[in-house]
Amino acid sequence: MTMTDEDRLRAGVVAVMRAMDARGLNRGTSGNVSARLGEAMLVSPSGVPPERLTPDAVVRVEADGSTPAGSLKPSSEWRMHWRLLALRPDCNAVVHCHSRHATILACANKPIPPMHYMVAVGGGASVPVAPYATFGSDALADTVIETLGGRYAALMANHGQVVVAPSLELALLIAEEIEEQAAVYWGTIALGGPVLLDNAEMARILDRFRSYGQK
Repeated sequence: MTMTDEDRLRAGVVAVMRAMDARGLNRGTSGNVSARLGEAMLVSPSGVPPERLTPDAVVRVEADGSTPAGSLKPSSEWRMHWRLLALRPDCNAVVHCHSRHATILACANKPIPPMHYMVAVGGGASVPVAPYATFGSDALADTVIETLGGRYAALMANHGQVVVAPSLELALLIAEEIEEQAAVYWGTIALGGPVLLDNAEMARILDRFRSYGQK
């Protein structure tokens, strides 16, 4: 039996949830992952730890927000995932996690500044912080969408980080790099703060990133 696109995406959501746990980007049942499936969305369920998550448990959310009878409850952040995918046709996946250093900065309301060229993996010269709103709320979706704009990554005040990207694999890689940059910035603060790259250099870096790697 061949795998359908939905089968592959379900397996991909599970793989990313488990990878986040294994790589220290998430702990327990925090964090969530989604993928576009035509007009619908597949999203990790609420309250299921990664080691117990199976492809069948991933929740399909239809275009009208409904879920199939008998399915598990979708992630409490499904509205944020849904609206991000709806507003970003260039992207097909969302990863949200509570990685330690990104969350430290988010709780201090400190954006990651242009201290290193790899900050640009987030799609901008810095990684901004979305204002705080209660988890799972429409207000949180609003603040995240407004803060991201055309970027791939943002911190979420007093919460964690979120990444939107063309694929599940790329979303995971960006989330991992954002955590690394958050850790580096956190370390430089202990030494008096980083020396920042200027706007012109960050513009050159962002331009190079458009053709970097294998497309």
